[in-house]
Amino acid sequence: MGTRLIRWSPVLLRRLAADRLLLVLLAAFPLLWLANPEGPSALAARVHWPTIAALAGLMLLSRLLEESGYLARWGRALLERVHGERRLAASLILFSALLAAVVTNDVALFVVVPLILGLDSVARLPIGRLIVFQALAVNAGSTLSPVGNPQNLYLWQAFEVGFGEFLVAMLPLGAGLTLLLLALVPLAFPAQRIEVHEAIAMPPARPRLMWLALVGYPLFLWLADGGQALPAALAVGGLCLLLARRVLLGVDWALLLVFVLMFIDLGLLGEWAWMQRLLATVPAWPGGLLTGGAAISQLVSNVPATLLLAEVAGEWRPLAWGVSVGGFGLAIGSLANLIALRLGRRPGLWGEFHRWSLPMLALGLLLAFALERLVGV
Repeated sequence: MGTRLIRWSPVLLRRLAADRLLLVLLAAFPLLWLANPEGPSALAARVHWPTIAALAGLMLLSRLLEESGYLARWGRALLERVHGERRLAASLILFSALLAAVVTNDVALFVVVPLILGLDSVARLPIGRLIVFQALAVNAGSTLSPVGNPQNLYLWQAFEVGFGEFLVAMLPLGAGLTLLLLALVPLAFPAQRIEVHEAIAMPPARPRLMWLALVGYPLFLWLADGGQALPAALAVGGLCLLLARRVLLGVDWALLLVFVLMFIDLGLLGEWAWMQRLLATVPAWPGGLLTGGAAISQLVSNVPATLLLAEVAGEWRPLAWGVSVGGFGLAIGSLANLIALRLGRRPGLWGEFHRWSLPMLALGLLLAFALERLVGV
């Protein structure tokens, strides 16, 4: 194992050097820290370590499922039932949106993106674009539910809103965003029949890894929900070390560093006086918290934007709508976007993402304002 890690180290260093977001976060840290110096313990306290542990565990489980060889088989079975490219895209969008409303947007991506990557080995498909639309779909679908994403969970708890009340308030926007995304499918995907590679050899099936992943997903989520994300992630890592060491080398560990730096950098940014003054003016903006939530999300992502704006928000619904729409636009608007782009592992994926996400931000805002007049949010 040690020799293999040494052999992989130049590859890992090249990956880190090519990771632009990571380099930007690293470069920003000393500038932000100089404005508000803190000790190591204070900086570490800014990181939400249960989130990092949960992310690590999910990354390991998704790689286990990929290494099992069954994703290509399931993908082929799916294509035998859904023959058109456009219909496949719409089906995956609806599945991702509904799944995100139940198990959160991040977890939905760890299920759907590996499945889409498995399709690449059995058919000629625009895999990158399919992944982009799943990232947009989980942002739209997670809007519906109090447990669909971290910002909804926080607002639901912080403002002591009833579960049913939250669902009713978010239903118009969540359903509207999902329908809006489905309306873009004919522009992004042709109606042509999918070309399946008939003679392609399937990867070797490893049932033990498949069952480990399938049993591990719900068990891990149950433990993480009970506040045991770190021991659960360590247990998954230990099983991978014993049964599938290749999984440990195939995980994008730099993504964890990206998230740690985002917690630290954005936390330090929120301490700046100009940022605090800016946040205090948001309720008076044209469009109020709806506009402000979407705009601030483009700077610091929608979860930190929710935490920052909740302190000046008199009502939770306009803020919830604003940060939900703010998940579109720039990739940083939602941490789910970053996860999808990293899992996708496709050249040009960032450009493809913004080609569709930026119009979704503009259209989503127009939709939110129209619905606001209709339902009186």
